[in-house]
Amino acid sequence: MGRHAQGGGVGVVVEAAHDKSVRLRTWGPLSAFGLAIAVAAVIADQASKLWLLDVFDLAGRTRVVLTPFLDLVVIWNTGISYGLFQREGLAAVWALLAFKVAAVVLLWLWLARASSRLTAAALGLIIGGAIGNAVDRLHWPGVMDFVHFHIETAGFKFSWYVFNLADFAIVAGVIGLLYDSLWSGAPQKRPDRG
Repeated sequence: MGRHAQGGGVGVVVEAAHDKSVRLRTWGPLSAFGLAIAVAAVIADQASKLWLLDVFDLAGRTRVVLTPFLDLVVIWNTGISYGLFQREGLAAVWALLAFKVAAVVLLWLWLARASSRLTAAALGLIIGGAIGNAVDRLHWPGVMDFVHFHIETAGFKFSWYVFNLADFAIVAGVIGLLYDSLWSGAPQKRPDRG
C-alpha cells in the first residue's frame, strides 16, 4: 500500500492547514473592501481618460481652461510619478511595469493584514492608481496625464505637475495611510495602579 493510504487523513489535514495559512496571508477580512476601492479607482481613471480622448477630443485641443487655476491638457508621461525618470523604449516600459507589479503585490499583502477600513481604503486607492497608470503603459505611448493645477498672480507664479485620477488616488491613499497611522490609533490604556 502507498504511504498516503496508511497515513489516514493526516496528509490531507496538513495540506488543508497549509492552504488556509497561505490564503490568510493573501486575503484578509478587509481585502474585499480594499479590492472594491481599487477596482473603482481603476474604472474612474480609465473611463475619464477614454472619455477625454475619444469623446471630448482633448488631444486635439491645446488647452482647455476650467478655472483660473485648473486646465485640462494631454501630456504623455513616459517616466514615473510627476514625470521623474523619463524613459522611452520597450525595456524601460517593461522595467516600470515590473516595478509596479512588485509594488502592487507588496501593497496587497499589506491590505490582507489591514485592521481598519481607512487603511484598507487607502491601500485600495494606491493599488487602483498604480494599476490605472500601468494599464496606460500597455496601450498608449505613456501614462496620460491631463489635469494641470497652477496659480498665477502679478508677483507669483506656481505650476504643479500635470496629473490624472490615478495619481490623485495614489496621493489620497498616502494621505489616508498617514492620517490612519498618526491620528486614528486607539488611545493607549493607562496602567492600573492597583
